[in-house]
Amino acid sequence: MDLKLRGKAAVVNGASQGIGFAIARSLAAEGVDVLISARKEDALSKAAEQINAETGQAVRTVVGDIRMLDGCDNIIAAVRERGGVDILINNDGAPPLGNALDFDDLRWTRAFEQNLLSVVRMIRGVAPMMESRGGGSILNITALTAIQPLASFGLSVSTWAGVVGLAKTLSHELGPKGIRINTLCPGLFETPRLELAGGPSAAEYHEAAKMIPLGRKGDVAEIAAVATFFSSPLASYVTGTTLAVDGGMNKSLL
Repeated sequence: MDLKLRGKAAVVNGASQGIGFAIARSLAAEGVDVLISARKEDALSKAAEQINAETGQAVRTVVGDIRMLDGCDNIIAAVRERGGVDILINNDGAPPLGNALDFDDLRWTRAFEQNLLSVVRMIRGVAPMMESRGGGSILNITALTAIQPLASFGLSVSTWAGVVGLAKTLSHELGPKGIRINTLCPGLFETPRLELAGGPSAAEYHEAAKMIPLGRKGDVAEIAAVATFFSSPLASYVTGTTLAVDGGMNKSLL
C-alpha cells in the first residue's frame, strides 16, 4: 500500500533505539526525509547508518536533549535549516519509577520538562513551519499508563496525561491550520528500556505479558507501522485521537 509519504520531511526524537528508532526506520522505508535526534551522538550516528543501510534512505542527525530548552532549540533550528517539516514524532524515555509522594519538587520538575514541556516546546517550534507548508502531522508517543495508571508510575502518568490533554486541545487549535495531532500509548514492547532501573524485573514483565490477550509483548516494528499510518495522508481525517497499541492490555472501554 502506498502511504503517500514519499518526499515528506519528518523529525523523530529519541530515535537512537527502541520505538523511536523503529518509527524513523519505518518512515525512511516509505521515502520520508528523516531527521533523527537523541542525546548521545555515537548512538545516534549508528542508528542513522543502520537505517540508511536497511532502507537506502539517507538519514540526518541532530544531537539534542529534549529535556532541556537548548536541546529543543537545537532540533528546531536543524529542522528550520533544512526547510521545514511535515511530520513530528515526540518520543523520549520515561522518568524514574517510585511512589509518587516520595519524589521531591526537583524530580517532579524534571519529569514535567521531559514528558510535557518538551512536547510543548517542539510543537511551538514546528507548528508555524507546518502551517507554511500547508499542514502536517504531530504524533506523541506516551505509554499505556497514561490512560491506565499503575502504582509506581506516578511521574509518567501525571505528565503523559497532560500530553493527552494537550493533544486534544491542540487538535481544535491546530486543525484549522491543517495540522493533525494524535497520541499513541504503547503497552509492553521489546525495547532496550523494557527493564527499568527500580522497576519491574524481567521475570515480572514476562508474567505481565501472559495477561496480554494476544499472549506476547509487542515488536517495535508493530507500533512503528501504526505511527507511520497515523503520520500519513491516509489518516487525514484522524486528529485528537489517543490510541492504545498494546495487544489488548487496556481494560477500558475508551
